[in-house]
Amino acid sequence: MRDVRYSSRSQAHRSWIQQRPDPGGDWKKWRKNKNRKTGIVEIGANWIHGPSEGNPVFCLARQYGLLDPEALTPENQAVDVAGHPPWVPNIFSSSGRRLKAETLRPAVEVFFELMQESSEFHSKGGEPCASVGDFIRSKLQQRVAEIWKDVDANTRTLQMGAISSMLKVECSVNGTHSLDEVGLGAYGLYKTLPGLDCTFPGGYETLIKKMMSELPNGSVTYNQPVRCVHWNNTEKRKIPLTIECENGEKLSADHVIVTVPLGYLKKHHTTLFHPPLPLHKLHSIQRQGFGTNNKIFVEFDSPWWDADCEVIYLVWEDEDAIVDQEPDVQRPWIKKLFGFTVLKPTERYGHILCGWIAGHESEYMETLSEQEVMFAVTQLIRRFTGNPSITPRRIVRSQWFHDPWTCGSYSYPGKQCSMQDLENMMEPLPVKGLQSRPLQVLFAGEATHPSYYSTVHGALLSGWREADRLISHYSSISPSQLAKAKL
Repeated sequence: MRDVRYSSRSQAHRSWIQQRPDPGGDWKKWRKNKNRKTGIVEIGANWIHGPSEGNPVFCLARQYGLLDPEALTPENQAVDVAGHPPWVPNIFSSSGRRLKAETLRPAVEVFFELMQESSEFHSKGGEPCASVGDFIRSKLQQRVAEIWKDVDANTRTLQMGAISSMLKVECSVNGTHSLDEVGLGAYGLYKTLPGLDCTFPGGYETLIKKMMSELPNGSVTYNQPVRCVHWNNTEKRKIPLTIECENGEKLSADHVIVTVPLGYLKKHHTTLFHPPLPLHKLHSIQRQGFGTNNKIFVEFDSPWWDADCEVIYLVWEDEDAIVDQEPDVQRPWIKKLFGFTVLKPTERYGHILCGWIAGHESEYMETLSEQEVMFAVTQLIRRFTGNPSITPRRIVRSQWFHDPWTCGSYSYPGKQCSMQDLENMMEPLPVKGLQSRPLQVLFAGEATHPSYYSTVHGALLSGWREADRLISHYSSISPSQLAKAKL
């Protein structure tokens, strides 16, 4: 759910127990009937996380005049929610009951304590488990035995079901199949910025269009896939880089900045680079995690949630074993969908919910027809609300795993991942020590930022970092060399 991780560190958890309004999301055009406005929903990046002075995406959006007045207020920028927007929740259980947030406070408090503890090992070391999931489950058994020893079985089952739901939220936040795949030692490397998350009224695309308008005409080539980047790692060869395109065209350059998603890099690195990437860089690419988080937008004629509701959580009452994944994803895939965020304001979007689903279940969902997905979502909502008459008008869903240019959504620190791996991710080629031409291949993108990975601002900052690297390089060479350079 972050932007490129729902692009924040646990976007939705505190809304189980706290309340404060927050804007909705947008991007792909979704036409409505004659009596309604044309809405926009974000199939990709959704929020500006931490809209404040330290966020370059926010600063650019403000400069271009793309945000609502509320997002620009000093109060909005000063609020530090530590990555947890305090949304107003509605909570439903699988038996068709409406639950009060206060009822689940014990589960929320325990879970937050454990997530906070999980984020501290990157600085103090000595992590007792390989993954966040292992740590949560092992500690949870101890805590529950201590603090809930006198709680009746039904109440305990409900609390454990709520924790399973929060684990699924974290799967979407981190873009992973399970927290068992998220490394405990590196989990706390992610950093948040102050500011109450906001959206673009006209969609993220408005920012891209503004930035593109400042480039010289013809400087960007579309629909030109790259087959291979031929770089030079020997002292003997003095020819510049050659970028070989799928259509056979070859381009020469002194430098290339590679910004492909980590999922694409994992899948195609053997053919994308010649000679191959250095072994230490490959190992870091493998240790860095990259998963799938998809959205399912559901439109209704009228709302079945409260007017002030901003997020809807679904709690399964048969998940007291604390699960965030199923052994067979095909039959119960819909159980991985933890709930919905509400697109606001209603005057702009109508009655639209955005469902969130991550992991292998999300990947399987992509293979189903829209009719099959709509049927599963309809049955889910009817079960949890106890209202058999609720019928969506239509759905639109993302399919990031099967997109050939992304192969998933965004990165997270995998097991055994460390800060050194993140540094290896951003290391240019050839590596230091070789006598061949420096800075031939540079790497940017969200997965190369050491603390803002999985976000749009992390991706933007990584691009600026590599641009600064080249500026610094050319500031130290002679004018004659500068005139010969190609990028």
